[in-house]
Amino acid sequence: MEKQTLTAGEAPAPTAGGRQQLPPHADLNLLRTFLAVYRSGSFTAAAPRLGLSQPTVTAQIRTLEQQTGRELFTRLPRGVEPTPYAHELAGQIAGPLDALATLEDAGATAAPVHLAGPSELLCVRVLPALVPLVADGVQLRVTQGLPEPLLEEMRAGRHDLVITTRRPRGRALESVPLADEEYLLVASPVWADRVDEHAQADDLCAALRAVPMVTYAEDLPIVRRYWRSVFGKQLTARAAVTVPNLYAVLSAVNAGAGYSVLPRSLCQEYLDSGRLVLLHDPEEPPLNTLFLVQRPGADTNPDVLRVRDRLRQAARSW
Repeated sequence: MEKQTLTAGEAPAPTAGGRQQLPPHADLNLLRTFLAVYRSGSFTAAAPRLGLSQPTVTAQIRTLEQQTGRELFTRLPRGVEPTPYAHELAGQIAGPLDALATLEDAGATAAPVHLAGPSELLCVRVLPALVPLVADGVQLRVTQGLPEPLLEEMRAGRHDLVITTRRPRGRALESVPLADEEYLLVASPVWADRVDEHAQADDLCAALRAVPMVTYAEDLPIVRRYWRSVFGKQLTARAAVTVPNLYAVLSAVNAGAGYSVLPRSLCQEYLDSGRLVLLHDPEEPPLNTLFLVQRPGADTNPDVLRVRDRLRQAARSW
């Protein structure tokens, strides 16, 4: 039997044995898109792998369905399910396309690593730790945001690695503890002196009632947790300043706006220089565990593994 070859301009040749045949000149890009959707289980997850928008992926699948005259996927509320013909088609083209991809990738640089996490942690810890990899040719595409939205975007295939303060639910996303972040009660030296001079200085909670509070959220999650775990009390004070960014909270506290509870990684430099003062030094300060989450299938990019391993190594000293 004569061996078939796959060139960059055409699809695999029709097969014998009664199987449904492809159009003789099916576009190779359409077949690549089909295989990415087939393997990822959704148009949305396939899009970033292909470097395309989700509407483009949908349009390409529709075109291939028109060319083959067969439905390829059954649309579900979350993702798609391959039809019997899609399984047959994937069996025909997967080997040749994978072999072609290997040839095209030989000597080429790896795809960018899509990394996401809290903005403050990215700036203070993560990006400085990854500088050697960037100098060695690793490409990074960094997104900042809150845990749940970032994890949902990862499930949709947008991110390779996410650093989050919450372990993802279920078993679909693999996560490992990365580091424990320590939280500190801090203020500027001026306010620290006023607390020391307060008539109830021996009762820190009472003394702090006369000091404005700065926080990043109206419900005061970090400060409330500190009060509950360290003082064993319910926090009753209201914030004087609320700004949804820990860097802005740090800036306000450093400028003398009041006190706050901040991650050590963010304020250690200010403590070392005397710009901020530690108001309380409990035996067991509150800790927040950081998790490193990896998208299933992301390890096909060797640079994802390099970034993952570098972060785990760097986090030992955080």
